Amino acid sequence: MAGGKLIVATIGAMCSACAVHTTLPRGVEAQALFPSTESAEADEAYIIGPLDTVSVAVFQEPDLNAQNAQVDAAGDVLLPLIGTVHAAGKSAPELASLYTSKLTRYLKTPRVTVTVNSITQKVAVEGSVQQPGLYDVRGRSSLLEALAMAQSPTRVAALNEVVVFRQVDGQRTGAVFDVGRIRAGLDPDPIIRGGDHIVVGYSWLKGAWRDFLSAAPMVNAFTRF
Repeated sequence: MAGGKLIVATIGAMCSACAVHTTLPRGVEAQALFPSTESAEADEAYIIGPLDTVSVAVFQEPDLNAQNAQVDAAGDVLLPLIGTVHAAGKSAPELASLYTSKLTRYLKTPRVTVTVNSITQKVAVEGSVQQPGLYDVRGRSSLLEALAMAQSPTRVAALNEVVVFRQVDGQRTGAVFDVGRIRAGLDPDPIIRGGDHIVVGYSWLKGAWRDFLSAAPMVNAFTRF
């Protein structure tokens, strides 16, 4: 019995020593930085990436429209009349504004609309998941969907320590999400974009207890004497 108490105490001390401290935003602050699929701002905030396809419409100028134009691997897209422009890293409204500014050399008041038709980007998932790796993001995906592509978190995952990293305006930012609360419908499921990096934390308590249980037959063999 004393040996068991000592092991449990050791596990607790180890967990306390290994507790992850982070200054990344959580909760409401994280949700503000990473909009969910239920947010009206989510579509507007989507950043076009390589291999996406877009459609461009110029009001009353059908010859200048482009249907399902693909952004190439370098992030460029070919548009009527003006040629190649760099689309990657821009939102649909930003690309429309760029096309509008270039068309003013030929039209008096062009009205341009850009729609993102399909999304083909990659997201990295690592940490305490069944199959870490780089996954294609096709269409609009959420954090739970990205974790599902990696065959879900492991049994020793810290579901309240799931970090999403993202490049915003050239700066790397991130936020911590509680997947348990998202699964329960208590928190919104944030949108995952191509280029995001998801890291699922490790629960030292779960891991240590699992290791202890797997070694239990050996411990019992020694405590018999």
